[in-house]
Amino acid sequence: MARIERKVAGLIMRDAGIVESIRTVLEKSVDGEVELDWADVRGEVTSGHWGRLIETGILKEGKKGFQVSDAATIKQTIENFDQPRAKKSKTKSDAEGKWTKWDKAAAVFAISLFAGYSFTEVRELIGRGVDLLIGPADTVLPFYLVIMILALFTGLYSTLLQANLMDMEKMGEYQSEMKELQERQKAAQKSGDKEEMERLREEQMEAMGDQMGMFKLQFRPMVWIMVFTIPVFLWIYWKILSGNIDPNEVTITVPFVGEADWTEGLVGPIQLWIVWYFMSSMAFTQVIRKALNIRTSPT
Repeated sequence: MARIERKVAGLIMRDAGIVESIRTVLEKSVDGEVELDWADVRGEVTSGHWGRLIETGILKEGKKGFQVSDAATIKQTIENFDQPRAKKSKTKSDAEGKWTKWDKAAAVFAISLFAGYSFTEVRELIGRGVDLLIGPADTVLPFYLVIMILALFTGLYSTLLQANLMDMEKMGEYQSEMKELQERQKAAQKSGDKEEMERLREEQMEAMGDQMGMFKLQFRPMVWIMVFTIPVFLWIYWKILSGNIDPNEVTITVPFVGEADWTEGLVGPIQLWIVWYFMSSMAFTQVIRKALNIRTSPT
């Protein structure tokens, strides 16, 4: 890519609105043949854009004003980049953030599982159903170890689901675009460029589609994680509330606490079994991510 093309592309990627300013300068200068002054484009090009064009060398100083440098290359570059941002945002939100029918079904099922926390009948049904799978291991292993194994299992599939269902590069692009927009808003506010501030506010409204797409990307794996995690969590809840734990395993010795009952409030009203499960899950998840070299957050 030629040097001038890189400069134009860099400006457009940082500020899509500058395309119109470049086009205006090209038209006024008759594709670089006529020199211009700021007064010639004052009503159509903001002072911020005019200054950037000079700083990057797109406008070079001539004998009587400023002349466009390599107009043909600049014109070709803006044609490649010239796409309405609102249309681009909608495309990204619809294509990359779109949920399948299975995702939507999983969301409905996950929400319905929350009834198990409030209704005993639902909790009993889910608890007894999951017990058909976990019960054999629970009969031969200590209860605290069963919870740790379940935490390992949930940590593993949670990490794999996030790695496979979330597009980290696309989320990184969303975050980068929003960060650049905020930086340009601060710069415009600091310089007092009202025209630029107004244009950036419009751009921010158009960028709402990007934010919705990012939200969809983040929430999609969470739906599937809940589908598998809530039944496991409700099984532990059912075991403890129903008194289905071996009498010798009702208490456990915990570091910094000593011997305590599973239903004892360890952190305020949060009971010991909840803390034990989540601490185990967090620890195993970190180990799994390091071992498999899986990144679950955008950079």
